[in-house]
Amino acid sequence: MKSLVNTRISLAVITLFTASWSMSCENDETDITLDNQQNTAISLEDKEALLFMLEEEKLARDTYIYLDELWGINQFSNIQISEQSHLNAVANLLDTFGIDFTVQPEGVFTNQEIQNLYDEFITDGTMSMTQALKVGATIEDLDIVDLQDYINATSNTALISVFESLQCGSRNHLRSFVSALENTGNSYTPQFLTVEEYELIISDSNEQCGR
Repeated sequence: MKSLVNTRISLAVITLFTASWSMSCENDETDITLDNQQNTAISLEDKEALLFMLEEEKLARDTYIYLDELWGINQFSNIQISEQSHLNAVANLLDTFGIDFTVQPEGVFTNQEIQNLYDEFITDGTMSMTQALKVGATIEDLDIVDLQDYINATSNTALISVFESLQCGSRNHLRSFVSALENTGNSYTPQFLTVEEYELIISDSNEQCGR
């Protein structure tokens, strides 16, 4: 009974925090106008980057949908909306360059590496609310690093513009998950970002993305 009471208290604390944060979360949806950047040619490396990020953004969305249904934490319901906009931004860029792609059903991925991550995140996120929030932070941590790697590897201005906007949203999401964890007496240790990169992000305020 004591454990159940503590769980309800923790959920109440998280709900109060995320309710006050939800407006800023919804404002980080990607809003990219490609203008004259709609080139007709794209390198094989950039094509592969777009296809990979399509599934990585889907990984975030699908995981948050699952964890929202499981725990009912506003964090997941708010951020999954932003992740859908991230998914749409990558899909729009794939369309712009005439690249065929398929968005698989929820929880299913073409890339086996991402499928394995989804399965792992679902298992970990089912253990507790704290673990679920840590899964959210881990996904955003990974997303920021992967996007930066692709930004560094390309000279395609359209790709850079979209990926930088997605990165901005992921930084906001990371701040939110970490704040929720700290609000319940827990913490997050970066898994992919360096400690220095992580601290710079967490110490900064939420950003307006794609504007």
